[in-house]
Amino acid sequence: MTTTSAPARGGARVAVQRFGTFLSGMVMPNIAAFIAWGLITALFIDTGWVGQNGPVEAWRWADSRMLGGGETADGTIWVGLVGPIITYLLPSLIAYTGGRMVHGVRGGVVGAVAAMGVIVGANGTIMFLGAMIIGPLAALALKYVEKLWEGKIRAGFEMLVDNFSAGFVGFFAALAAFFWLAPVMKAVTDALGGAVGWLISNGLLPLASIIVEPAKVLFLNNAINHGVFTPLGSQQSLETGRSLLFLVEANPGPGAGLLLAITFFGVGAARATAPGALIIQFLGGIHEVYFPYVLAKPVLLLALIAGGASGVATNAIFQSGLVAAASPGSIFAVLIQTAPGSHLGVILSVVISAGVTFAVAAVILIASRKRDLAREEAGQSGFAEAIARNEANKGKASAATSVLGGAGAAAAASESGAVATDAKEIRSIVFACDAGMGSSAMGASVLRNKIKKAGIEDVTVVNKAIANLDGTADLVITQQQLTDRAKRQNPDAIHVSVDNFMNSPKYDEVVDMVRRQHDA
Repeated sequence: MTTTSAPARGGARVAVQRFGTFLSGMVMPNIAAFIAWGLITALFIDTGWVGQNGPVEAWRWADSRMLGGGETADGTIWVGLVGPIITYLLPSLIAYTGGRMVHGVRGGVVGAVAAMGVIVGANGTIMFLGAMIIGPLAALALKYVEKLWEGKIRAGFEMLVDNFSAGFVGFFAALAAFFWLAPVMKAVTDALGGAVGWLISNGLLPLASIIVEPAKVLFLNNAINHGVFTPLGSQQSLETGRSLLFLVEANPGPGAGLLLAITFFGVGAARATAPGALIIQFLGGIHEVYFPYVLAKPVLLLALIAGGASGVATNAIFQSGLVAAASPGSIFAVLIQTAPGSHLGVILSVVISAGVTFAVAAVILIASRKRDLAREEAGQSGFAEAIARNEANKGKASAATSVLGGAGAAAAASESGAVATDAKEIRSIVFACDAGMGSSAMGASVLRNKIKKAGIEDVTVVNKAIANLDGTADLVITQQQLTDRAKRQNPDAIHVSVDNFMNSPKYDEVVDMVRRQHDA
């Protein structure tokens, strides 16, 4: 077994990337709650499908006896779910998740308690940003407070001290959040909302694509999407029933248009793998699958920016949007979260953004086709190197390599070393990455199928975030840049480093090792 330590890296990009990863780590586990809220909003608000002024009269909850307790049949019982969920439940879940990331379940509980201070103190303003700040901070405070008497508590008093310490920290954190953090975060949120409103009213919001599209390719989009667009979009959705901010980053159109252009006008491995990438990107919602194509030819960013801006402009013209965040950015998720009356605008925004991206990318690819073919014949396409840069930008292996065919194999061949046979019995295998989703889930699926085909039973293969490694895994598979972090989190496990989650030859070595142990 060989492991590769992460090279030292610095700079603003890495700092923003890590910040965005932490934000997404708080939001992504709670996406199901956002989806549930979006469905409730789409159905039951006043202008929703079955609301008082909704388009589906036959579906109204018109029988007051069904509502019980003498409630009127005006839908208010259903609308009453919308405000509390977005105002209290979702920020509390985010704060709990952030606290749990810092100091386990107890940190999560303290973070949720503290979040109520900023939620109530903000006086109706949606406090996603406040929850993202106070949740981890409260948990961090508890962590450092408890270090003061760590190992000094007499036997039998541990539970008493732990509970009261967490209670007091939660108490003071909630007060601090109410009196100090809430006014600041309300001002920040109002300022951001005003800035976005100014951009929308002046028709300048499409210019956001100049920042968003390059940021996506460099994996800096989480800080923008989860830190700005989701909170502001949720506030707009609560007030108007829709927001186009949910589609600024999540629109699958630009990526689809780019991959279509490469399918028709690309060369070599890029052209061969683009159709498979298109299916995963457009239907599966994993946008990072097209990033290596852009890194191999950065001028294609112009096509993405043009496509993204045209999609935003289309939604602005039609005043269309989603009721909640679409995550992952699949066309299915987008359509499910589309607000009543917005389907024409949203669908056109996807189609137009894809068409514009396709047209611009086609011009670029046709203009450089001779040079690209010459480089391909000379073995200098740079596509495999782009895959490596993509994974370096992300800090882990990308799901994109699942459809890269020969290029993926080339990237896999660059891995050095082998998995050494270890005396430790393997029963639990974990693929670990920053968020525990996306590419690691796909890698786990590949190895799970290999183990199943080998006839091996009683071995579990799952994917987790590195922060959630709890020491129970027997073998942990990570991308090279993350191996050291995984070893610190789970030092007793066997650790395997790979460059490519989808096509690594080390998987066969892992299967052989597990088979030998089972046959012994």
